[in-house]
Parts: sequence; structure tokens; C-alpha cells
Amino acid sequence: MDKRLAGKYEALREKIRGYVGAGIAVAFSGGVDSALLCKVACMEAGAAHPVYAVTVQTRLHPAKDLEEARQAAEEFGALHRALQIDELAESGMENNPVNRCYLCKKSIFGKIKELAQEFGAGVVLEGTNADDLLEYRPGIQAVKELQIFSPLAECGLTKAEIRELAAHLDIPAANRPSVPCLATRLPYGTRISYELLGRIDEGERYLRGLGFYNVRLRVHEWTDGDKKEAGRWLARIEVDAEDISRLLVHRKELTNKVKNLGFDLVTVDLEGFRSGSMDG
Repeated sequence: MDKRLAGKYEALREKIRGYVGAGIAVAFSGGVDSALLCKVACMEAGAAHPVYAVTVQTRLHPAKDLEEARQAAEEFGALHRALQIDELAESGMENNPVNRCYLCKKSIFGKIKELAQEFGAGVVLEGTNADDLLEYRPGIQAVKELQIFSPLAECGLTKAEIRELAAHLDIPAANRPSVPCLATRLPYGTRISYELLGRIDEGERYLRGLGFYNVRLRVHEWTDGDKKEAGRWLARIEVDAEDISRLLVHRKELTNKVKNLGFDLVTVDLEGFRSGSMDG
């Protein structure tokens, strides 16, 4: 670890150390950002102060193994808790508005904070990093309004640095790709349904099963001129640019799979994977 990163790591430890007395709950998705937070929180809290890892069960995120999240949290020394949330029913984001992320985060973190208070944890930590601050992330405003703390971003830690620290601490999620909310696969203004998100999730799991690292199955309503044709969808596949030629080796079976999921036209984005490509 170089001197610059070592300084950021020590700043992170010091910041989290300052929260221990109030009691810590970590919004724990199991991804590398929240895993690093949870690990460091447990290291600083020690046996005398419990750290709670709260995993939200939600249908807006790709299928996850809740048991795997529980095991990871408990290996760190945290007490794992699951929180069931129905975002479409509770957050008012059915039509995928531009401030979708704000509405969703406001709903989710409000409930996490309530649960943390029941445990006696006065501080909730979440995994926004320094790179996130450079992108369109309206959910960050909701986090600030609820007084949820983002120590990774506050210490200037980038995604690459977080992965390096996670590897240094032997955290299994160190090389796990980021898999954000499935609603990011739809253009703003498109009505969201769990059935559609389930098909997107299945398509992405298929792509990951073929060995691709970063994958997105973006979908667009089929248009005829200026008119949308209800129930018809175009699928746009993103993988890392260097993997596009390898993706085309699977062209036939991949096309069949995606069409069998109910998408009418299957395309490959030649620009490759771009985080937030639906925001432009």
C-alpha cells in the first residue's frame, strides 16, 4: 500500500473510531464498499461495542444470496439484520422519475435509520465513495438529509482504492463487480414493474454466467416513429469494451436467451460498459 492510500486508510479508521461510542449500523449490501465499511467498523469497535450490518431485501436490486451477506457480516464480527422493503409501493418511483434515486434512498435509509435506533445504534454508515460524487447521484442528497454518514467519500477514497484496501484486509468482495439498482437499466419516465426487472436480472445473470465481469442489460420501449408500442422492448447489452469481441462468439445463444426473456430486438452497445449510461 502506498503512502497516500495508507494515509486515507488511517483517516477512515480514525473517523469510524469516533462513531463507536454512539453505536454503529452499516447499510450492508455485501458489495465491496459496504464490506470495507463493515470490516473496519468491527475492527475499531472491538468486542465491547456491537456493529449492526443491515441488508435490505428488495426486488429493485439483482437477486442476491442473503445467506452469503449474513455470513460475510458475521465473519467480520457484525450482527446481521435483514430489512424487507417494497420500493415501488413505498417510495413513489413507479414511473422511474429523474429523482428516482433520491426517492428510493429516502425510503430505504429512513427505514434503516429507524431500525438502527431500535438496536440502540446512533450512527448509520453507508458506502458512497469519492467517484460517486463525480456522477449524477441524487440519492446522495437523501443520505445527507437523513444524517447518514459516508466515511469512504469523506476520506476521499475512490473505487479502485477501496478495492485495494479490501484486498489488503482479505475481504472476499474485493473484486466483486458493482451491481446497482435494476431501475438504472430503464430510461427515465419508463414505468417500472417487478416482472420487467426480473427479466432484466435473469438476462444479466446469464451474461455473468458466460464469464463477463461488468454487464448491463439496458432496455428501451420499442418505438415506431414518435409512438411507443406497448409491451415491446429493445435490449441493449453492455460489457467491458475489451470483451465485446468475446461476447459476439456467443451471439446466437445469447440472442435466443434474451428474446426468450421477452425482448424483441437484441443489440450490443459498441461503446462498451459505462456506469450511468442511462443518465445522459
